[in-house]
Amino acid sequence: MRFDIITIFPEMFGSVFSKGVIKKALDKGLIEVHVHNLRDFTFDKHKQIDDRPFGGGQGMVLKSEPIFVAVEKFKRNEKTPVYLLSPQGRKFDFRLAEELAQHPQVILICGRYEGVDERVIQYLVTGEISIGDYILTGGEPAAIVVVDGISRFIPQVVGNVESVKNDSFYEGLLEFPQYTRPRNFRGMEVPEVLFSGDHSKIESWRRKKSLEKTWLQRADLLESRKLSAEEKKILEQIPTEKRGKKDESD
Repeated sequence: MRFDIITIFPEMFGSVFSKGVIKKALDKGLIEVHVHNLRDFTFDKHKQIDDRPFGGGQGMVLKSEPIFVAVEKFKRNEKTPVYLLSPQGRKFDFRLAEELAQHPQVILICGRYEGVDERVIQYLVTGEISIGDYILTGGEPAAIVVVDGISRFIPQVVGNVESVKNDSFYEGLLEFPQYTRPRNFRGMEVPEVLFSGDHSKIESWRRKKSLEKTWLQRADLLESRKLSAEEKKILEQIPTEKRGKKDESD
């Protein structure tokens, strides 16, 4: 899969993809990440990529021409998704990441300043992506998040595909608690069921803890989930004191 990132600060990506899982995926040729300087697609001697907004107002707006030229140069076919990183966009989640991982190419445009010329949004991009309800100084950090999130769904990028399926949100639930050695740390014990050797019991415990954590920390995720009779029963069995903590946070 190929990622093309269009930005006015390409140096921000210099070392970001040089470590960890993404670096291994790059070395194996499973993904490609190409970062392009928007100024390379201007035609004036000053390489101007922004200008003052028509009608007045604060700040500067990224011009439409260099963005159109850059996208048109790198877009391989009409089905290639092109997204602007913007706080006004669709919130990035595992569903969108998995959806975009099905494409051989994704183009990401990093917004800056007061935004981009509206014609980019209306006539060029597939849509806008936001990584949260807050404002960043630019779309570069968001682009990094999107590339990382999508890459996990590309075959062989993550060594064990089961680890992706067990990730938080994959089934609409937060991930169950994880433990490793030592078994006893400062009197804090690992749950005994994890040493039982009974995989059915362990799976049942993990499902229960996953539901419990989701209900306590992200109850909104359960609103869109069709709960089975067993899951409803598990939620009803959450200890009263934990229910109280959740109510207080509300």
